[in-house]
Amino acid sequence: MDEAIREIARGVTSHCELKGGDTPVGVVKALAALEALPLRRSTTGARSTDRHYAQLWILGDAIGEACWLKGHAAGVRRRAPAEGKIRVDLSVNELLQLSWLAHLGFQHMMPNYRGFEMYRFSGEDDAKEGALAVSKLEAAIPTKERPIEDLSVQFKNRQKLIGDWWKAAPNRLSA
Repeated sequence: MDEAIREIARGVTSHCELKGGDTPVGVVKALAALEALPLRRSTTGARSTDRHYAQLWILGDAIGEACWLKGHAAGVRRRAPAEGKIRVDLSVNELLQLSWLAHLGFQHMMPNYRGFEMYRFSGEDDAKEGALAVSKLEAAIPTKERPIEDLSVQFKNRQKLIGDWWKAAPNRLSA
């Protein structure tokens, strides 16, 4: 039993101390309590739980918790954006809207752009979804870097454009 305890302790500490980590306090305490038990088994009765088993359960719980915390922390780090980067959650439809708007904006920035593009909003709801996607993207820009201080003004202006087009002349043909 003593050899098994030493082997468990060696394996746990070598795993926890990879990449400069420390053995968690709960694991250290559980190992110390297990090593402090006398080597002979308890003889208080056939139905009583051996103290070694109870202490092994505590050690297993401490090791399990340490592993979960280490895995959870790694998952959080993996999901976090890299230093200096921003992560934005968009639906597929919002991403498509933004790609079309970005393409159209790119074309308008080119000095030789002369034509109409086939990408147009199919209706008022489509335009509203595109405006919302652009607003989400603008909201992800750090406050200090934003070209416009009040994003709600920009959003309201887009909503007004949409409303003016689709509400003013309901019989107007949409593109």
